[in-house]
Amino acid sequence: MRNSPLLRSCTACLGMVSCLAVNMCCTAFAKSGPALFCFFFAVVLCWKNCLSFISNTTKVESCLLTLVLMCPAWVSCLLQALEVQEKLNCCTDFLMESQQQLAQLEGQRDGLLYGVPVSIKDSLGYTGHDSSCGVICKLEDPAAEDSVVVKVLKRQGAIPFMKTNIPQGLLNYDCSNPIYGLTLNPQNPQKTPGGSSGGEGALIGGGGSILGLGTDIGGSIRIPASFCGICGFKPTSNRISMRGLSSCLGTSIGPMARDVDSLALCMKALLCENMFVLDPTVPPIPFNEQVYLSTKRLRIGYYENDGMQQPSPSMSRALRDTKDLLERAGHTLLPFTVPRLTYAIYELFCKGVLADEGATLLNSMKGGPIDPCLKGQTVPYGLPWLVKKVLSVLLKPISPRLSSSIDALCGVGSVPALWKNHAAVEVVSEWRRLELDVMLCPMLGPAYNHTYAGKLTCALPNTTIYNLLNFPAGAVPVSTVTAEDEANLNHYKGNFQDYWDKVFVKAVRGAEGLPVAVQCVALPWQDELCLRFMREVEQLVREKNQI
Repeated sequence: MRNSPLLRSCTACLGMVSCLAVNMCCTAFAKSGPALFCFFFAVVLCWKNCLSFISNTTKVESCLLTLVLMCPAWVSCLLQALEVQEKLNCCTDFLMESQQQLAQLEGQRDGLLYGVPVSIKDSLGYTGHDSSCGVICKLEDPAAEDSVVVKVLKRQGAIPFMKTNIPQGLLNYDCSNPIYGLTLNPQNPQKTPGGSSGGEGALIGGGGSILGLGTDIGGSIRIPASFCGICGFKPTSNRISMRGLSSCLGTSIGPMARDVDSLALCMKALLCENMFVLDPTVPPIPFNEQVYLSTKRLRIGYYENDGMQQPSPSMSRALRDTKDLLERAGHTLLPFTVPRLTYAIYELFCKGVLADEGATLLNSMKGGPIDPCLKGQTVPYGLPWLVKKVLSVLLKPISPRLSSSIDALCGVGSVPALWKNHAAVEVVSEWRRLELDVMLCPMLGPAYNHTYAGKLTCALPNTTIYNLLNFPAGAVPVSTVTAEDEANLNHYKGNFQDYWDKVFVKAVRGAEGLPVAVQCVALPWQDELCLRFMREVEQLVREKNQI
């Protein structure tokens, strides 16, 4: 496995000393006077042990001593991150250059994220570091400059300090690749953290980071947030600059954190004049705090089953419970049906993403092995076009959605066909007819057992539809899987009662006690309203749990 030398060295000794150091740090914060010295001494002692494994001791020791003296909270966070990395394998690189930023931090006290350590997904460009996307062909190709979002984070006083793991090629919602290996779920190591921002989900969910940035092309922020029990937000595409993002495919950049207010603070920090200057293609729309803090009653559409993948028992219960909480709080809930969802997913989203029959993704994996988590997904991509067409016809009477899925893998055969697939979907018309403000939807969960994500692309329509429509959407944890939910899996049939429905049951089994989320959605460019809705759900659930 390819980890940075610092990560390998530090994690080797953290098992012996980091717990002691963190305990002493906490004690020092709770006291004053001489105890504060104990804090500095404990952290320095921890790092001196780590540094004994590193060749260039003098230079790195000086750097880390500077960090301790200037920002002890940052060092404490780093120690926690390294402990989480040791358990979950969620990081790909430690950004040592952050010590240079600390030396200049004093002049950025007015930044909204002053002194906040921030983790970033592997695919976000950071000067001098690879953005591998989990594929070998992107190794040893460090970024020449920071991505725009990293530049803005630094301008706002944040300290990017870790890069986090991803699935191979990013087009998967597991979290494993041949370079950095398999990432584990912080709630249960037998489960996946989700993907493709799975390293972020695991690091934040495991307590190693308080704020991170991920990317989302079909649920890649929301699914890890759901699986790991944190909050995640996919903004309207191009609300946040994507310049400097290394990706095999287009995507949206968004925040992940332990609460919705942290997501909103991050969005407010990023949506600033500095970003609009660095990337003029981003609409200069600052964060609307008035909308986010509004308390007016909402008209909320909802659905429990989109007709594609029947939700797990815990997903359905979580949505019904949340609907009841919202109604009791005075909001209006209205049933909603997503029009022509099957057409939208297979003819628009899948054929759009795989317009070249998956050739771009497959080419990016040349020169190395395909990760086991991805094999079940990529094998059909490599079949000849005629074979896929024949299989699609033969399977239609047996399994209509498997037939549609294979047909979508044939891609788009001509330019006119590509333009045809850019036709508008009729969701907005139905939304306007019902005069909705926002939408409440099921969120995929609970966390899968490892290697099932590549076999269950059929479960993604409930998240991918909002990438296709370019609606802002976020995941908020609202419950945990109960023994009754687990028992109800024995009666799960699915909407199609086909092979995929049976595999889905196997994927989600053994999840008692794991987090379950709901998905909150708004119309394009109404990101603040979506976040406001997420915060409302979070507060109602919190109040319920305190009773």
